[in-house]
Amino acid sequence: MAVTPLIWIITIGVTILFFVYEFFAHVRKPHEPTIAESARWSIFYVSLALLFGVGIGLVSGWTYGGEYFAGYLTEKALSIDNLFVFLIVMAGFAVPKAYQQKVLMIGIIIALIMRGAFIAVGAALIENYSWIFYLMGALLLFLAYRQAFGSHESDPANGKVVGFARRILPITDTYHGDRLSVTIDGKRFFTPMLLTIVAIGFVDLVFAVDSIPAIYGLTEQAYIVFTANAFALMGLRQLFFLIGGLLERLVYLAQGLAVILAFIGVKLVFHALHVNELPFINGGQHIDWIPDIPIWFSLLFIAATITVATVASLAKTRRDARAGIER
Repeated sequence: MAVTPLIWIITIGVTILFFVYEFFAHVRKPHEPTIAESARWSIFYVSLALLFGVGIGLVSGWTYGGEYFAGYLTEKALSIDNLFVFLIVMAGFAVPKAYQQKVLMIGIIIALIMRGAFIAVGAALIENYSWIFYLMGALLLFLAYRQAFGSHESDPANGKVVGFARRILPITDTYHGDRLSVTIDGKRFFTPMLLTIVAIGFVDLVFAVDSIPAIYGLTEQAYIVFTANAFALMGLRQLFFLIGGLLERLVYLAQGLAVILAFIGVKLVFHALHVNELPFINGGQHIDWIPDIPIWFSLLFIAATITVATVASLAKTRRDARAGIER
């Protein structure tokens, strides 16, 4: 896939313009978005992401188009998992509804910057060290296990990073609009809004460790990795307000994501064996008999897993609700 520096500059520039527009059109004036507003913009961003994937397929071939769609689906699913933690952060800091948009916007920008750094590092490692696929595969298998069986009830609002910030910074007890700092009796204080953003930023860092190895298991093209991440994050703010109540009903999302991460982890290990250069594995020779999982199968598997997890979650919550009524 040929991506010139000019295409990179245009892509990054357009991405920045989208976020600038988002800020001045929707976030600058504090308000709680309506369901209709969130739905319209969610549909817009999803449609834009799908059209971009079609464009990649038409211009660069459908192998790359399939890689983009598989990557976008994976990143979107992982981003929805982010929303669970964002809800915990917002509740932990009691962020007023009108100011949540600003927190989410800053958090999403931090996430994109962090992922951009991870993408650049990942691309350099893949280009120079084929054995990195073994490490990425092992990492994803570990993350899949943690996703399926680990605890998801920790509160980032009371985490070590936020606790450290509270100890070294003068923090007010109440919010002062959506301001990050205020001056009281001639002394500068920071508000809980700043701590919320610190917590969101730390969450973004943790999730970047999940998402970047996952998508590099589907494509080695840094451009596809970046654009899939950018589009997955673009509509995340609207999605937060659109499906905030639905998130609590997706009880099997963690297990679905675990299956996806494990699948991509196995795919990465298989690919590592195909390009093996480690002398203590098969004498440093490639292992050609290992099956190579095609991108069309990856796309179908990821889509099917997300669908099954969603349908099963909604069915369970419906059964539980009926059982509660009967009792």
